[in-house]
Amino acid sequence: MRTESDFLGEVQIPKEALYGVHSYRAKENFPNTIPFHIEWYRAMGQVKLACYQTYQKFSKAAQERYSELEHLHFIPESTLNNLIKAASEIVNQNHFEHFIVPAIQGGAGTSINMNVNEIISNVALIKSGAKAGEYSQIDPFEHANIYQSTNDVVPTALKVAGIQLLEKLEQAINSSRFEIEKVESAHKNILRQGYTQMQAAVPSTYDKLFSTYNNALSRDWWRVSKCFERIKEVNLGGGAIGTGLSIPRYFIMHVVTELQHLTGLPITRSENMSDTTANLDSFVEVHAILKAHAVNLEKMTNDLRLLSSDLFAHPEIKIPQRQVGSSIMPGKINPVIPEYIISIAHKVYANDLMISNLCGQGCLDLNAYIPVIGHSLLESIKLLISANKSLTEFLIKNLSISKNTDLIDQTYFNPSVTTALSPYIGYHHAAELAQEMKTKACSIFEANKSLKLINNSLLNKIMKAESLIKQGYSLKDLSQS
Repeated sequence: MRTESDFLGEVQIPKEALYGVHSYRAKENFPNTIPFHIEWYRAMGQVKLACYQTYQKFSKAAQERYSELEHLHFIPESTLNNLIKAASEIVNQNHFEHFIVPAIQGGAGTSINMNVNEIISNVALIKSGAKAGEYSQIDPFEHANIYQSTNDVVPTALKVAGIQLLEKLEQAINSSRFEIEKVESAHKNILRQGYTQMQAAVPSTYDKLFSTYNNALSRDWWRVSKCFERIKEVNLGGGAIGTGLSIPRYFIMHVVTELQHLTGLPITRSENMSDTTANLDSFVEVHAILKAHAVNLEKMTNDLRLLSSDLFAHPEIKIPQRQVGSSIMPGKINPVIPEYIISIAHKVYANDLMISNLCGQGCLDLNAYIPVIGHSLLESIKLLISANKSLTEFLIKNLSISKNTDLIDQTYFNPSVTTALSPYIGYHHAAELAQEMKTKACSIFEANKSLKLINNSLLNKIMKAESLIKQGYSLKDLSQS
């Protein structure tokens, strides 16, 4: 063990641990086991690396131009190089086992920042030939946190991680959309019974049904692609509350550009870093878009679950069988993929409510709840990526639709089919036919034979499958009647 201390006292840290006293206290104070997102950890490394590389350029320029300012002290080049190497290892997701701060925490992200600072300091110390914990040589505050604040580093890293994951979600939605488009194209003009309010309605087709899913996902893809614009502005260099106090202007002007080059992301420095520090409404907006996507996924998979269920005597849609469904009923198969996606959708809804509420809890110049806001945002993105993967690979790819040759005959017994006659005989006469069909449980042809409301040859023409599913009618159709 080694002894570390802060102004609260001393603690014992495992000798080989890369974390230190500040991480230890956070772990003790926040006794939950919800893990921090490794993507956010990696992004913290990218932000730190941008800070060190910017500092390196600033240090060289300052020493060349202002050599007469003898009181200026800069981090030695060897120490700085070791800090850069240590941050690069975090970018590669190394040492994550030493990140011991849980996802749910207090302190506005200070524990996140200090855990990373301690890992970087101790890795740099070891690279310099010293031992972990010998902070007199490389300090988590003086060196690892140079020209930084928790309040600009942590939210900037969250936006970096968020954009990187959103790019993956965008790709996942496109994969789902393309697979659904294949189903749509393969089932052109295949008749299906339409339903409204879980009651039989007018006829439709399977390509129409899947076109609704395709269009919904197209909107989702477009909206997610615009999320980058909502969170591309960062407050890195703004310090504690966005004013840049105690930070060189050179650093403020160049650090975001450095991060942009490192990540390849279209991030920019906010024109009002105080606003970006204090207000987190951009996360509310982005998560609302995620919620809209979750709604579309739930609607789609709920439809497929229903249409493939045993509630239909002969379901035309069959979803892939993925696993045994019961520990007591032999041979039972459950719709686990739709259930998984619906469960994810409701977790996203819950996250949306929490993000909205906690973003509103920001107080004056800072929001103290950035850790749980960020955790929930990244969780929702990752869950939706997995939902799209399951949708594409385990539901849509092997979905089968059987052509029901009897459906057109069944349609003739559905009173809703009288809707097709409204342009010819009016709503009220069509309603008479529908009532006759209901009362006598007969077909539209038999009902019309009794009521004689429309010419039989015209009725036969209107009741053809191609007439029932075509887009609307023209005045020419009426003139030929």
